[in-house]
Parts: sequence; structure tokens; C-alpha cells
Amino acid sequence: MTPGRIILALALAVILGVPFAMSFGRAEHDLPDDAPTLIVVTPHVQQIRSEFALAFSEWHQREHGSPVRVVYLTPGGTSEIRKQLEAQYKSVIKNGDFEVTDGAVVLPVGSVGADLFFGGGSYDHGLVARGISVAVSDIADPPQGLDTIVDVDDPGASLDVSMSEPAGFDQSELDELFGENTIGTQFLYDPDQYWIGTALSSFGIVYNTDVYERLGVPLPTGFEDLTRPELRGWVALADPRQSGSITTTFDSILGNHGWDDGWRILRGMCGNTRYFTNASTKPPTDVSQGEAAAGLAIDFYGRGQAQTAGRGRVGYVDPAGAVYIDADPISVLRGAPHPELARRFLRFALTEKGQSLWQFHATDSPEGADNPADADGVQLGPVHSELRRMPVRRVMYDKHFDLFMDKVVPFEIASDVQNPGWRTGVQVMMGCYAIDIAHECRDAWDALCDAQQDPDFPADVLARMESVYYAFPDTPVDGNGAFTDSESPAHRIPWTEATYGAVRNSWRPTGAQAKAEIYYTREFRRNYRLVRRMADERVMPIRDRTEAPTP
Repeated sequence: MTPGRIILALALAVILGVPFAMSFGRAEHDLPDDAPTLIVVTPHVQQIRSEFALAFSEWHQREHGSPVRVVYLTPGGTSEIRKQLEAQYKSVIKNGDFEVTDGAVVLPVGSVGADLFFGGGSYDHGLVARGISVAVSDIADPPQGLDTIVDVDDPGASLDVSMSEPAGFDQSELDELFGENTIGTQFLYDPDQYWIGTALSSFGIVYNTDVYERLGVPLPTGFEDLTRPELRGWVALADPRQSGSITTTFDSILGNHGWDDGWRILRGMCGNTRYFTNASTKPPTDVSQGEAAAGLAIDFYGRGQAQTAGRGRVGYVDPAGAVYIDADPISVLRGAPHPELARRFLRFALTEKGQSLWQFHATDSPEGADNPADADGVQLGPVHSELRRMPVRRVMYDKHFDLFMDKVVPFEIASDVQNPGWRTGVQVMMGCYAIDIAHECRDAWDALCDAQQDPDFPADVLARMESVYYAFPDTPVDGNGAFTDSESPAHRIPWTEATYGAVRNSWRPTGAQAKAEIYYTREFRRNYRLVRRMADERVMPIRDRTEAPTP
């Protein structure tokens, strides 16, 4: 790598405010100094980064006459990447480093520090496409022509700018590549091409067969199986406030099981938790090591741990018909330093060779040594690492399914229920009823489970304990519908499917959500203590606060 390129990569890492990792299409000494450089920001693990860097560089050598140096920026998870990009694009717009051409905002080539956003879910890539909003008054040096697209004299005017740009495929190409643009209720690619799916991700259950055998519990087949009382202290979960993939999974459970049953499942799972972690990769690892019996995981984490553990010690299951399957996309970033190279990488990822990287055995393994070649005579599959992801193109299942490591057809198991979009509610409420008061939650769950297993426990008391444990507090709001901690709110909104939007909107005013979280946490803690008291005293409470909690 030339000194200039090294300085550029370091500068870009500083701009993004994160550490970066580098991966190359060939060994560094084999790359010519003038090899083109592609800069990719990604949450993907090292194995994926390395295999795609190598395969893309070799493909580019064949198709365009030169290898490619691939530089990966790895700031963290998908949500962290999106926030970093938002900060960078806002800085560009506020500095006035853009033009207005033909009524559209144009970012100069190289105005941002990466070419591609590779990996993560369609939700975050959709937010990248939606972009940023900057108040016109905050633009230091407005470019000529800005007044043609926004009222610069309006003190409240703002400029909306997408962070990605259309991939540029002809629709006939997309039809040939993907066929029908659906899996379950999801798109395989954005209809406007702001993101294009390259793999598929499902969200299921990873479990340790040895631990299940010791506990005497049947292996899980559905999410509700993680609420079994025998699993108390044995379920590993990620914090949805930190993990977008886990938030998506919880939202999917609510959609597939319905509001009431879905929340009961989530609250039962939380009662069984061993911990909540901010890293979605931790539960599969701990399950593999026997530190937990089960957890939620993205498919390739679960299957990867099953492969590593060996002898059937770890399993992974996608609850058929109830599993959320999402595209794992690539977005071409606006103002990229190497836009043409970025589009070439995207095209490569959709080739037969690119798709085979996800699911074939590695060619340096006995199982993959005889992998077939594509039409150009290039052997399919990764070289060193088996990625255990599902290709996005249907033709791979039709043509090569017998070579797949995982005999799963995601198009057949995907849920046909649309995710309801209750993500914010999941993050807020789960934080309040489980994560921030985990000890009280588990203690109340223990009390409830013990009472359920006691044949002599008073039935009326048990019914009330269940009602109190699963209850949600009403939300006090003022006359404008905003959350209030006043002793005399205008009215209270119950937590129901029908009122979800009103409750969520009550958190929008500045500072309202933080106050609401304090209130909810206090009420959940009060309910949990009431459950414990009823269990200990085996009598109905004198005063029940679940119907109209006091601020």
C-alpha cells in the first residue's frame, strides 16, 4: 500500500471515529501500488470480510484487468454504523460541501469516507436510504441553487438528503437475478434500488443439547419453548436497545403470536434470562460452552456454533412459519470515493461465485475440494472459511442445493406475517420491565412458576399473580397527548395494540421518553414485589395497583 493510500485510510478511520480492519484481495506484497482501492464499512465478521475481499479481487482481475485492495472499516454493529454515517453526512451538508444540479443535491466524489455499506438488516439500510435532515439555518455556506429545492427564507426549513443512491440495475437484470421480489412479507431488494440484498438472514433459537438433557426438557421448536419454567436462569438474550437484529426478532414474535400472546412470550423469556448482553454474538457462544441452555441468534451464528461444537452438542432451529427472514443488503453510498468500483462489488456479490461464498464448503477442506466451477471455469465456494449464510438468489437453491452445508430453503419457512413495527415499544418496555430491574423480574417469575407448580396453591391468588406479573402500566398524558409525571394527568392510555401509536407518540417531546422510562420501571418493580408478596403470603393483596398505577 502506498504512503498516500495509508494516510487516506487512516484519515477515513478518524473521520468515522472508529478503528478499522484491512483485508486484501491478495497478499499485500502481490498487489501493485496502483491497484484500485475499495472502502467498505461493515458489521460483518472477519471470515466474511476476508472471503469476499479475496474473491472480489480475483473476479476484478479477470473482468477488469486488475486486482483490488479492499479496506474494511468496522466500527461495530449495524446501528452504530448508521449513526456514524449520519454524523458524517450531516457534517458534509452543514459545511455546504455539496452542489444543487437539476433540482437535486449532488455530493462530490469522495466527500464521504466509504464506498459501500455491506451487511446488516434491511431496516437500517432503509434508514440510510431515507437519509438525514439538516436545518437550512445550520448550513454554513449554502451552495448556489439551494433556493430552488427548499425555502431558504423559512427559519424552520430543512434539507433532506439520502445517504445511499440507486444501484443502477435495469429492471430486467433484477428480474433475472431475483425473480419475484419477496421472501415472506419482505423485499429482497429495495424497489428503488437504494439497497440490494445479497444474502438472507433468519432469526431463530440456538440451544445446547447436553444442557437440555440434564434439565430433562424437550428440545425447542418454537419461541414459546423458551418460557418453560425448567429453563429459569438458562436463557441468554441480547439487549434490544443495543442490537437491531434482536429487536427485529422480538418484533417478529409479537407479529406472529399477536399482541397479548407475544408479550407473554417475551416476558416469560425475560423471566428465564441468565443475562442481557449488548452483543448479539455472545448468546450463541455461551450456549456452545454450556453457560446457557438456549438463546436467540442470527442463523449463521447459531449454525456456526453448532459446527464448531461438534458431535451434536449444539443445535439451531428456525421455527417454521414463524421465523422472520430478512435480506442482508449492500448500499452504495452517496459521495463515495470509488462509485464505479462499489457497483462492481455489488454485481460480483450477485454472481454465482459471489453467492456460493455464503453456503458452500471451503475449497481447502475435504468436503469442498471438488466443488464445481461456474460458467467461467472458476471453482465455487469460499477458500478457507465456511460462512453458513443463505444465498439471496433462488437459482442457487435450484441448481446447487445438494452442495449446501445447511439444507434449508428460506423461501419455504419464512413467516407470512408482516412485522408490526413495534420496535420502539420493545426497546422501551423491555428495558423497563426486564433489563433495568432484572433481579426483581426474575424473582417475581420464580415466585409465579413455583406457585404454578404447587397443586395446593390458592387458585384465585395464582390467577391474580399471573395478571399482575404480565400487566403493563397505563401511560399518563397531558392535554396534548405527551407523557407527564404530573399528579393530575389529563388522562391515561392503556398499553394495547390499538393504543400503541398514541403511547409511542407520548414519548416524542424532548425529555418525555426518559421520564416515561423512570415511571414504567417504578410501576413494574412495584408489580413484581406484589407478586412476590402474594406468593409468600398466599393471599390476595389488600390493594392492587395494576389497574391504575399512581405516578
